[in-house]
Amino acid sequence: MISTFFRHELKAFWRSKNTGKSVAIKVVMAIFLLILFLYVLALGLFLDVLLEAKFPDADQVTIFCGVILLYYLFDLLMRLQLQELPTLRVQPYLHLPISRNLLARYLALSSVLSMFNLWPFVLFLPFIFKVISIWGTVPVLVFITAIIGLTIFNNYLALYIKRKSNMNGWILLIVMTILLIIIICDFRWHLYSVSDISYAFFGRLLTKPLLAVLPLLFAATVYYLNYLYLKQNFYLENLTAHKEKNNKINATIPFLWRFGLAGNLATNEIKLILRNKRSRSSLIMSLFFMFYGLMFYTNPTLGKSWYIFAGMYMSGSFIVTYGQFMFGWQASHFDGLLVSNISFTDFIKAKYLLFNLMATAAFILTIPYVYFGWQVLWVHFVMYLWNIGVNTTIVLFFANRNFKRIDLSKGASFNWEGVGATQLLLTFPLILIPYAIYTPFTLFKQPNVGLGLMAIIALLFILTRNFWIKQLEADYYTKRYQIAEGFRNK
Repeated sequence: MISTFFRHELKAFWRSKNTGKSVAIKVVMAIFLLILFLYVLALGLFLDVLLEAKFPDADQVTIFCGVILLYYLFDLLMRLQLQELPTLRVQPYLHLPISRNLLARYLALSSVLSMFNLWPFVLFLPFIFKVISIWGTVPVLVFITAIIGLTIFNNYLALYIKRKSNMNGWILLIVMTILLIIIICDFRWHLYSVSDISYAFFGRLLTKPLLAVLPLLFAATVYYLNYLYLKQNFYLENLTAHKEKNNKINATIPFLWRFGLAGNLATNEIKLILRNKRSRSSLIMSLFFMFYGLMFYTNPTLGKSWYIFAGMYMSGSFIVTYGQFMFGWQASHFDGLLVSNISFTDFIKAKYLLFNLMATAAFILTIPYVYFGWQVLWVHFVMYLWNIGVNTTIVLFFANRNFKRIDLSKGASFNWEGVGATQLLLTFPLILIPYAIYTPFTLFKQPNVGLGLMAIIALLFILTRNFWIKQLEADYYTKRYQIAEGFRNK
């Protein structure tokens, strides 16, 4: 029966309208993965040489044992961002005499085919056979068993977290934050050493091989959690009940009522963001930009000119990642918008309102960075004004030139739907304009004057917003039929 599921998936792929584009993307991805595979293989083959060159006075086995847990920590972080959930159109099978246990096992086991599960073996096995084999056959088998267990554990733990986050997006954010804090506490604040913890376990495998069973037990546990979760959520009435509950919670946002039709449109936009994978991922990724300050403000080798870049992206990342696809999010019903009685002025105002809310929330979240100095908070405030005044207008101007549709149901990992040359061109004015204003004043040791001028320009854009809305509306009317035609090309 498992083979039948695979055949059905292949038929669905080849019969899809987008097969040509999908094949082209998969060929490009295959080439990319092949190159990456060769790099990882070369790293694995020469890992012992690299360790000896980096740590000439240390024992290679000791260093290797200390590296393994670090690898799996970063591996989990990457899986949470890039690993796709295995899918199967379950509904057509539910009324057939097919065991739900079988469907759950298929979904759980098919995730093992992920490329993420190949890398640890390519990276670690050459070292194990070249160096650990000196200790005998048993240590080799023990290390391979432990690596298998940890790889499977990471695989199913990442999938379980992502499945739970589909119900509640905060779960993924909390887990990613915890992982980042663990990394920062080790590498930046040196409160503990993950390498020492790793060696405490893997170093003992040489003398206590039975410890290799622990990773397998952990792997079996998270596999069973995934299996139970999948089995429970096959029942459509459970999913429906959950959706109805969410609809009651998110039905209205009273704060936005006072903004009239623009507020209602902004409310619908927020619902769209929270209910769909691709748009929700834009929101989640913008929250991760909140940690940019830990990268720039704790590194004394980076000059203060980088504060502009960090401040802009910490308060304006959502404006960029979401706003550049302004119409793409409504691609499936854009023709309906063209013939509706909704004024495009209100549509643009709703976008401004949404971006103002998100930028304001981001600015508030970054206030604790005042710990690094009042200058940091001043830069953040200026860039907050710049984002809601200037950058929002620039992003919406370029969004009028993006004619590519977006499928909201798809995830963000390796998904280039809606991405084109417009996004590449957009980065130039967003980054270059602030520095074109700020940099000349730094040459005369007057950076605050440059920041003040940026704040004045931003305030002028905010005060003249109605003028810019009219300009965007006029620009839209010259492009609307091109946009609609682009969205019809699936």
